[in-house]
Amino acid sequence: MATPLSAAAFLAALRAEGVKVVEVGSWRTHNRNSKGAWGPVNGVIIHHTVSSGTASSVQLCYDGYTSLPGPLCHGVIDKAGVVHLVGYGRANHAGGGDPSVLQQVIDESYGAAPSKPTKGNANGVDGNSRFYGFECINLGDGKDPWPTAQLDAIERVSAAVCRAHGWSAKSVIGHLEWSADKVDPKGFAMPDMRARIAKRLAGKPGTPTPEETNVALTDADVKKVWAYRLVSPTDTDADNTREAGTFLRYADQRQADLVARLERIEALLKKLTA
Repeated sequence: MATPLSAAAFLAALRAEGVKVVEVGSWRTHNRNSKGAWGPVNGVIIHHTVSSGTASSVQLCYDGYTSLPGPLCHGVIDKAGVVHLVGYGRANHAGGGDPSVLQQVIDESYGAAPSKPTKGNANGVDGNSRFYGFECINLGDGKDPWPTAQLDAIERVSAAVCRAHGWSAKSVIGHLEWSADKVDPKGFAMPDMRARIAKRLAGKPGTPTPEETNVALTDADVKKVWAYRLVSPTDTDADNTREAGTFLRYADQRQADLVARLERIEALLKKLTA
């Protein structure tokens, strides 16, 4: 168990982990603390919004709605991997969940995943006081994609909070792992995400995981890439593949042609205005 970070310390931890942050309104004091405790905190819950569009999703999570006032989380993670901070303190995101899962998170005592929850929002224990929450913009239909930048941001925000509290990746769970009523996040596996978070926690704050590290290409590698054959979208003959290098040369030439054309247009416009 841990005392919640101050809003300033929370923000600093996110930025130290390389998270791209947008501060929304009076997020530092926007909370539901008047309705119950905020802390001690035990972990992080990841959600999906069942919505699309950054502006509208962020506004919804900030304001909430009549039956469930905002904030509905602490941060909204958009498709580009930007985290919009919408509240800090008690937030209406976790609801009721399984007490056995809570204990497993506190003890960090489970294997690949906590035991399947048998209690939910109506009969579970209060999670709003115990968890940081991040809503990720996704329709939640299993078809809406999870861009690399968004998954990277989920990894980073989770690692940032865990690092600040001295927790392991097992302090991060999905809403579906907390409550029997929930299915989010849908579209990626939480055990896989915890593995990513664990790798990040093994390094220093903000350092890239091995998957992010750029690999230098040798001259031989470059020649292989240049000669790799791709299908041409314009050629209709039997052999409609071309070396990758051909496409690159074509793109460079097209750019040069367009620049020359724009210069001619600008010259004509100057004559006409004169």
